[in-house]
Amino acid sequence: MHPQLAADLERLPDLLEDVRRYAAAFLGGLDERPVVPTIGPAPAAAALPTRGDGLSAALRGFAERWEPGLSAGAGPRHLGFVTGGVTPAALAGDWLTSTVDQNPMSSLDPTGERLERETVGWLRDLFGLSDGHEGNFVSGATMSNTVGLAVAREWLGERLGVSPAEEGAAALGSVRVLSGSPHSSVAKGLSMLGLGRSALVPVATLPGREAVDPAALERALRESDGPCVVVANAGTVNTVDFDDVRAIAALREKYGFWLHVDAAFGAFAALSPAYAHLVDGIDEADSLCVDLHKWLNVPYDSAVQFTRRRDLQARVFQNAAAYLGPLGDVPEAVHLTPENSRRLRALAAWFTLRAYGRDGYRAIVEQCVACARTMGEAVEAHPALRLLAPVRLNVVCFTLAEDPTAERLAALAREMAGTAFLTPTVYAGRPALRAAFSNWRTTADDTELTIKALTDAVSTLPGGPSV
Repeated sequence: MHPQLAADLERLPDLLEDVRRYAAAFLGGLDERPVVPTIGPAPAAAALPTRGDGLSAALRGFAERWEPGLSAGAGPRHLGFVTGGVTPAALAGDWLTSTVDQNPMSSLDPTGERLERETVGWLRDLFGLSDGHEGNFVSGATMSNTVGLAVAREWLGERLGVSPAEEGAAALGSVRVLSGSPHSSVAKGLSMLGLGRSALVPVATLPGREAVDPAALERALRESDGPCVVVANAGTVNTVDFDDVRAIAALREKYGFWLHVDAAFGAFAALSPAYAHLVDGIDEADSLCVDLHKWLNVPYDSAVQFTRRRDLQARVFQNAAAYLGPLGDVPEAVHLTPENSRRLRALAAWFTLRAYGRDGYRAIVEQCVACARTMGEAVEAHPALRLLAPVRLNVVCFTLAEDPTAERLAALAREMAGTAFLTPTVYAGRPALRAAFSNWRTTADDTELTIKALTDAVSTLPGGPSV
């Protein structure tokens, strides 16, 4: 054994205690830390050391060189993208994921795979899905959507008497994927699957909404030559709008398409009786995407994908090797997703679901929604700001009332960044900012700090009104 490895192994309990103290100090300072620090140019790349000097020195080097520039992404006012934090139990589960270092993809070493199946069952129950949905862990919403579309691609082949998994996507000919307000990962997935971004056909949305117009969708289906795929949204990124999945599923009875539902974070509406109606019908999906490092508040990277056609999924992702188990009636995880090996992603989810249960996650959802509504009311009341859409769930989408250019909005976001982090978007052709509340730590006090930072930033914005 290399002498430095041997030295670190001998001192491992003490070294892990050093790391624990460091992690606790970092997390304990999140409230005071700039949400996105102002930093200079990136440091020059360091050379790979020939002779390493052990874990303690590596920890010191990280603390000096990289940690000062890290955002408070785990903190309560990181409202950009849709970013969850990490619950205490999820953190413990993630640490233990690295400790036990399991590859849960094979029944030849089955315990990790069994834990994942139990966790998928808990998630299915959490979102109100029936047993017809079978699921697997993947890296995020992009991969979850892509896996769902891969199964849809095989279903298209089944309808046409070909197998794209065996013959290639070209065997399908022209493919149409219909959606009202698809997430960008859908086009990315179609590109990766060989179907092409041009297969994505936009369908008109309801007036002033991001939700698809069912009548426009029916017209597009009527015009389709052959089987197609419909991607429905259960929570759009800009305004958390929801398609009427029940109405879309009723159209499927007439037109026979594959229904994929992108519910990356909108699926969590099911946890609250006040908002569960928004996801009514998602159990009708043929495939379903839910991102877990968003509102489940587990560490990156983690998502789950569900489908009713695991047989088609296994046809796409089956892996033939002598050291792997056979496909069988219950396919191993190695036959169901693009990865042949990966970490035990489910453990962090298992820990946090076991620790806090349905009631704990209902409380997180309702707390985040309350914070978003408070901020939405403040934006609506401010003369220099304009709310662009109702706060339906946990996202506040707004712009400047006067001269709402991308440059001025970027300046506004930069001015706020020490206190709260918001990300830019474009909604209905207008540059905008959006605040997404999805962190278990975020409280009413954090929301008030964010509103004050926004108000202060607007008052100092060059070229804008002083209010």
